[in-house]
Amino acid sequence: MIWMDFDQMLPVIFMALMGLAMLIYVISDGYDLGVGMLLMSATDAQKDVLIASIGPFWDANETWLVLGIGILLVAFPKAHGVVLGALYLPVALMLIGLTLRGVAFDFRVKAKAQRKAMWDRLFFAGSALTAASQGWMLGRYVSGFGEGWNYPLFAAAIAVALPMAYVLLGATWLIMKTDGELQEKAVRWARIAWAPMVAGMVLISLATPWISATVRERWFTLPALIALLAIPLVTAVALLAVRAILNTRLVRGPLSWLPFVLLIGVFILGFLGLAYSIYPFVVIDRLTIWQAASSAAALKVILIGVAVSVPAIAGYTIFSYWVFRGKARELKYA
Repeated sequence: MIWMDFDQMLPVIFMALMGLAMLIYVISDGYDLGVGMLLMSATDAQKDVLIASIGPFWDANETWLVLGIGILLVAFPKAHGVVLGALYLPVALMLIGLTLRGVAFDFRVKAKAQRKAMWDRLFFAGSALTAASQGWMLGRYVSGFGEGWNYPLFAAAIAVALPMAYVLLGATWLIMKTDGELQEKAVRWARIAWAPMVAGMVLISLATPWISATVRERWFTLPALIALLAIPLVTAVALLAVRAILNTRLVRGPLSWLPFVLLIGVFILGFLGLAYSIYPFVVIDRLTIWQAASSAAALKVILIGVAVSVPAIAGYTIFSYWVFRGKARELKYA
């Protein structure tokens, strides 16, 4: 076993923190992006409840994105230049989408009746644009920003699949946060989104080893193949369980929370698979975490700030979810 001293461990610690921040962001902002993409399928009265279900959380959820990108910038400056340089256009589109969401969220509440529909459409458009941009970025990142016709095709596939995953996550969030007719609609939305989301996951899982020799070698050599079978098998069981629960009456009552929790488990398993696939690279096949990291002295100073900010963000997040637990009602402003 190779033992690392603290200075050598620092880049690993920051990579883990960045990964954790991005995972929490994908899950937490993923469901409210999904709710945004479902907005146009609801009635006018139901749209207010949909917005209310994410109202106390959506802005704070994006804090994790800021934290993750901030860690990339200060802890891995060389990788930051490579990643954002290669993803300049989709990052810009994502920021436009997030801006549209933020403006539409606030303006739709105060807008006159004839203008409200416009802000609803912009909230939907911002949510869809953000989700698709994130899917494209993930596809380009996983493929190591390779050149050739197959790499953009792979990224485009994820740009379609990730929004469907967010829609399913958003629908299960609404099952948990609503009741009555809207909850019935959320169950139907989840059933519809389940098949495309699963099909996308299967196709992308098969395409990833084809697009990246590093990933293929990591996953399809013995004995790693046997040990890693647990990830796709548990993922499959979780997704089948989600579908089975959606077909029962229990999802409208005591088990309304279970599909959402199971999908969180699916996202976590996907993250673990991705982390295994790319480690020790921060940019796959190009920069390891040690090559891209700031100096040990700088990382020690940054770690002090992280030790204060991360517990504060986590504490606020937990507190807000506790305070606004339970079923959502129509959003109102004094």
